Amino acid sequence: MTTTFIIVPGYTNSGPEHWQSFLERKYANVIRVIQDNWDSPNHHLWVKRLNETIENTIGDIILIGHSCGAVTVAQWAACSENRRVKAAILVAPADVDSELALDELHQQRPLSTEKLSIPSLLICSDNDEHLSYTRAHELASKWGSEIIVIEGGGHLHTAAGYGEWLEGENLIINFTGQQFIKDEM
Repeated sequence: MTTTFIIVPGYTNSGPEHWQSFLERKYANVIRVIQDNWDSPNHHLWVKRLNETIENTIGDIILIGHSCGAVTVAQWAACSENRRVKAAILVAPADVDSELALDELHQQRPLSTEKLSIPSLLICSDNDEHLSYTRAHELASKWGSEIIVIEGGGHLHTAAGYGEWLEGENLIINFTGQQFIKDEM
């Protein structure tokens, strides 16, 4: 059976030129969580919607979160267990606990400090304005995540130059051992 990759965008969703959107358009086995309000990353509502998406997906699953979406994945994985979810990729999780975080992100507090129930890879950069290098390593340690640091990658989003991100695709494939399936349409 094919593994489904569920992308979990962050605050304001991932626009059409974001690497998550490229994955969704490019591959048949990639779907997106659809939140009711992308401008309001409510901790409980976002985790609930992720759980609903997981429950409605057939077969094995890999979660790929970015920014507040990575926070949602970590919050889900710290308190939930679904044996079909095989791994989590946490890209540039926003430090919503920081006093420097946008006010809109405070409702996603607190960040989980529990070891995650699934294998996870935290991908960050050394100059992310939403997650310090030190905090990234602290979270990876608490979550039991492997960590990869991208030099000069910023928040690893469109504004930082991360549209179609082949290196990211390879990091996901190498960590999970699963393949993306080309969309033939």
